[in-house]
Parts: sequence; C-alpha cells; structure tokens
Amino acid sequence: MSKQKKAALGRGLSALLQSSETDITSKYESKKFSEAVGSVALVSVEKIEANPFQPRQHFEKQALVELTQSIREHGIIQPLTVRKLGNDRYQLISGERRFKASQIAGLTEVPVYIRIANDQEMLEMALIENIQRQNLDAIEVAIGYQRLIEECKLTQEQLSERVGKERSTVTNYLRLLKLPPEIQLAIRERKLTMGHARAIVSLTSERDQVKLFNEVVDNDLSVRKTESRAKDILQGRDEAPSEDTSKKSGKSANGLSLPQQKIREDLMTRLNATVDIKSTPKGSGKIIIEFRSEGDLERIIELLDL
Repeated sequence: MSKQKKAALGRGLSALLQSSETDITSKYESKKFSEAVGSVALVSVEKIEANPFQPRQHFEKQALVELTQSIREHGIIQPLTVRKLGNDRYQLISGERRFKASQIAGLTEVPVYIRIANDQEMLEMALIENIQRQNLDAIEVAIGYQRLIEECKLTQEQLSERVGKERSTVTNYLRLLKLPPEIQLAIRERKLTMGHARAIVSLTSERDQVKLFNEVVDNDLSVRKTESRAKDILQGRDEAPSEDTSKKSGKSANGLSLPQQKIREDLMTRLNATVDIKSTPKGSGKIIIEFRSEGDLERIIELLDL
C-alpha cells in the first residue's frame, strides 16, 4: 500500500472515500462518463453487487420503507460508494441501505462514487461505517472494534486513529466484552448504561461484577453510586448489608427502612424520575431527584409545585 493511501486510512473512513487517489471517476475520459469526471457516475443497479464484508445484516423495516418512499419522490441525495470489479461489475463499499431501498423503489440506475479498494480495505471500511451508525449499543460498538483489531490486524492506537476516538475510549469499549453474558445482554437491551458498565468492569472478579450488577438493577443505582460501590468493593470495604441483616433491621440493601422505600417508590412513580434517599442514623438526610434535561427539570418542578 502506498504512503498516500496509508495516510488517507489513518484519517478514517471519510478520508479514504474522499481521497482523489482512490477516486477513479476522475480518471474516465470517455463520453460515457464525461459528465461524471471528478464527481459521480450513473451505474445500472444490475451491475452492482452487495458488499460481502458488510457486518450489518438487519435493517429496520419501517426505516427502510420510509427511505424507499423518499427515494421515489426525490431520488438518491447521497450517492453510493462502489469499487470496480472486472467485466463491468461493481461492488458496494458503503450505502447498503440506500441500495436496498433503490431496488425496492424500482430504480434502474443509481449515482455512485467509484473508488479503488482491495479486500482488506473493503472489510475495514465496512466495519468502520457500521460502527459510525447512530443507534448502536455499546456492545455492538465493542464487537466492531474487536473485529477491526483481529481481522484488519490493527493495534488499539491505529484503531483509535481510524475511528477518530481517543485510545482510552476504544479501550473502555473493548473491556465490555470481558463482562459476563448476562451483563452484556443488559447493555444490549439498554437496561444498563455505559457509565454503569464501566464501573462494573473495573472489578476484577466475575462474582463481584455480577453482584454489583444485581445491586444496580435491584436498587436502581445511579452511575455515581455504582462507581462508589465499585470503589468500596475494590478497597475491601463492601458495606452493602446482607439479605439476612436487611431483614433483621427492616432495611433494604441500600440502607433504607421500609417506610423510606415506600416514599422513594411513590416519588419515582409520581415524578417519573430516578429518586434516591440518603439518611443518617440520627434521622436526617436528603432526597436526590435526577433529571435528564432542562425540560425534564422544568417538568419535575411543575409536579412539585415549586
């Protein structure tokens, strides 16, 4: 691979796709592509093959229907990116969903950028494009990073350059794959945030990880509280009361009495927000109400009639 291409790859997917060194539409001089020089060419849908390295297999049905309708009305706004094969054939690099929608819409030709890419680059670009989707959960991102490292023979430093993320961010995602299956499933189902997961994965023992995970789920712990509990466990200060102790004292695992638990649950139901109650042995304490945005805060204030 040339030094120029390495530099393009080092700046990520967009750098390669936008590089004149990989753009062969600008190299066509025939009348057929005269209008596409340096820009876009129209290619028959029948001549385009799917990307064999495409990691994304599931496409949301409703979103695909909406995109198909948009293409029928307005055409393809963002061209597909393909590479040229032999015998006047092309292969998708990016734009799988747009291509599927174009086929459903009945288009016979689609606008494309024609690029130069080998199999290794195809795999890398397909994986990076998939990672850059907006609706991925943290485990899907982590799996994408792991595939780039293993299948594209990248170091974590090289990977961070490809995806435009700090190396520490890449490392944090990769560490999630070491969590027990039930915790990974909770992340995929969005029952556990990245913040919670990072606190849990800091624990070295799988037993401790599962224990803290259950505490988070059972007691609806905030990220900050989860981080505090993880620190306690790491330092050997596991102060969470056992089940027997909780029953004898009439308190839950988070130290609340039964009346306090009832108040907390009532507040959470009324405010539709996460509520935490902190109390001291002397009877004093504080109530913490979490909000997700300025609008959410205003909604809570109205409900509290403040």
